[in-house]
Amino acid sequence: MISTIAIIVILLYLLTSWVGLPICRYFHDPKGLRKFQNYSAFSGITDIPYCYLSACGFRSRDLTEAHKDSAILRIGPNNLSFGDIGAVRDIYGHGTTCVKDLKYSITGGPHPNLFDVVNKADHSTKRKRLSAAFAIKNLVQWEFKVVRTTERLFAAFDKLCTKPLPLNCVPDPSELTVNFNHWANLFTIEAINNIALSSTLGLLEQGDDIVTAQRMDGTTYQARYRKAQNQSAFATSHFVWDYNNFEIFSTLSKIFPKWKKVWKDAEPWKDVIYHQAVTRMNRYNNGDELDDFFSALMDDKTGQPHNLEWGEIVGEIGAIIDAGADTTAIALTQIIYLLIRHPDHLKTLRQEVDSVLDENESIAPYDTVRHLPFLRACIDEAMRVIPPTSAGLPRRTPPEGAMILGNWIPGDTSVSMTIYGAHHDPTVFQNPDEFQPHRWMKAEERKRMEPYFIPFSTGGRGCIGRNISYLEQTIMLASLVHRYEFALPGPEWELTRHEAFNLLMGEMPIKLWRRDIPVRN
Repeated sequence: MISTIAIIVILLYLLTSWVGLPICRYFHDPKGLRKFQNYSAFSGITDIPYCYLSACGFRSRDLTEAHKDSAILRIGPNNLSFGDIGAVRDIYGHGTTCVKDLKYSITGGPHPNLFDVVNKADHSTKRKRLSAAFAIKNLVQWEFKVVRTTERLFAAFDKLCTKPLPLNCVPDPSELTVNFNHWANLFTIEAINNIALSSTLGLLEQGDDIVTAQRMDGTTYQARYRKAQNQSAFATSHFVWDYNNFEIFSTLSKIFPKWKKVWKDAEPWKDVIYHQAVTRMNRYNNGDELDDFFSALMDDKTGQPHNLEWGEIVGEIGAIIDAGADTTAIALTQIIYLLIRHPDHLKTLRQEVDSVLDENESIAPYDTVRHLPFLRACIDEAMRVIPPTSAGLPRRTPPEGAMILGNWIPGDTSVSMTIYGAHHDPTVFQNPDEFQPHRWMKAEERKRMEPYFIPFSTGGRGCIGRNISYLEQTIMLASLVHRYEFALPGPEWELTRHEAFNLLMGEMPIKLWRRDIPVRN
């Protein structure tokens, strides 16, 4: 009898809180949001349709399509999506009054890092502390780390090379010896860990992502770095958009075998970060003087310690090795995919790179290739067509509200515009779905487009690590197209993607062989 009453009470509570009250709030409409077009029939009542959209795999692209009918869409009871390029400045620009949304507090740890801290003053302090480490003059000093990592990658690639592919032929499946996305991730994981922590994990030599993870009690075990990182993002990105019910949905999902495995595979990620932090701290305490991100985190330019709490140090390390590896690997995978699919652009790029590198130069010096216009055009165009972070980075209007796209948006409202949508606005980027690196080659056109080219976001919360990504992409891409030829499984083969917070890329099997490099005159 008691259990029956308890079940009835629970059902009534759920019915009231999840259905009755949301419907009442929708019709009461205290913020006046009902005037905006709904993304779905139920978007004004619940965030579940947006969670479902996220689960479908490419919400940014789908939202961009939906915005063709309306510049402003209500994608949740308190959540507005903008589809007009003018919203970029209002939401993300240097003068915006919007702050990071609740999503960052929910997914962040007890010690907010540079990327998820919400308070503007705290963010300013953190960014100032770390800005020197990310300055381009310091990154050039770290070029040798990227060069060494590229050499290690190429040592692995040379062992996987096959015979040249005859003209107009499709590779035999046995010759698809390289999963490029897998190796791109190993490369960027090694590169960012070396830049950030002077750490070498041995992934490029062993050919997989198995590393040591460490629990807070000091015990260690073997874990899958990339798998844990991806599964953590995959799981969280499905449910986090319903801020009020994230914990409930996450907990309930673990009842199902599929999701139970996803969460279990994600668990080691925090221990992978913790082990890297402990290992580097031990070296610091032992007096090792190393030139890396960690050093800038610990001491200022004069050598005075910042005296940060241990939790904050771990949080900052986790942020940089997470974002620093993920997005660059996505960009490298996509640019190789797009260049293979567009052989004329690949030919033009090779001609440009070959004109400045000797046939026996295996790794492109950064100073030699950093200003090559078509190389930079290919990198930028690949990140424009499909940005590694395609999503609308959620922001929240201040309590007094804000003017966005000519509309007064009430305070404490979630607002966003997808980076994918900004990059596919036909008024800025003609034929936006096409991969056209030449669009960046004219100085006037580049100047016109650059304010709306935001793969690293923009404004005061723009990604502080963009210079690291360009350093890695520039050296890696120039060296790769100079040294190797490659082919996809066939002309109809497509690269798969699933949008979590960033894109999760599917396998990309390619045939790889050494080029006959022309002698430079």
